[in-house]
Amino acid sequence: MTDVSDLHTHSTASDGQYTPSELVALARERGIHTLALTDHDTADGVDEATAAGKRLGVRVIPGIELSAREYHTFHILGYAFDLSAAPVAALCKRMRKGRDEREMRLLAYLAEKGMELTLDEVETIAGGKVIGRPHFAQAMVRRGYVANNREAFERFLDTEEFHAKVERVKPTARECVETIKASGGKVSLVHPYQIGVDDETLEGIVRELAGYGLDAIECYYPQYTPEQQAYYLRLCERYGLHATGGSDFHGERVKPDVELAALELEVGWLLGSATDPLCPP
Repeated sequence: MTDVSDLHTHSTASDGQYTPSELVALARERGIHTLALTDHDTADGVDEATAAGKRLGVRVIPGIELSAREYHTFHILGYAFDLSAAPVAALCKRMRKGRDEREMRLLAYLAEKGMELTLDEVETIAGGKVIGRPHFAQAMVRRGYVANNREAFERFLDTEEFHAKVERVKPTARECVETIKASGGKVSLVHPYQIGVDDETLEGIVRELAGYGLDAIECYYPQYTPEQQAYYLRLCERYGLHATGGSDFHGERVKPDVELAALELEVGWLLGSATDPLCPP
């Protein structure tokens, strides 16, 4: 079953600009029929998004983006899992605790750099939802410490020093995959180029994760080169995986150069269809 889809988006439930309802409305305007809400380490926005989808005629797939510990930018997407399942609920609780502890370390780290922020102002930007690095970046911009979010990340929030001093303890990639599978869901390796490894190492990662239950690779993503996309599709064929795709949309204030994507994707396998083919060669 092919549908116009975006399977990688974020809302105010984590570090996105728009509420889940607003995000679904934007998806409808964009002509998207199937939307996955994949907030960082939480599925808190899924119920709101699903309700909005029913009103607006957009199919919403429950999703989550989990960070794995092996590399700084190693992320796993979970789809179509049981929101009330104990494994994913326990992992989200643990990840939330880690984020809460990181907030204080991050404030201290920025103070060392001469940037005095308060947790209250960051929480206000986050709107009471899960606080992420983009919320700190926005606070830094408002205070005039940096010109934009990109500068905040390049100079302070995504450096080796940041990861050494501030970053929280994360689960292994295996735990991420097995937690989603144990909660009845499907799993995709997201934007693999961001892991920062060569093709041979990446294939080893895919081979290992496939052994744990990996279902797919995100093969369609705005920042891919044609060569990267072709390689990920070949990996799908080689390891019997599906192809997912999405925009990684956060909103123009967070990621100014990223818009919602309207991709023709096979989604039947996410919806329980037994006739959906694997990704093409």
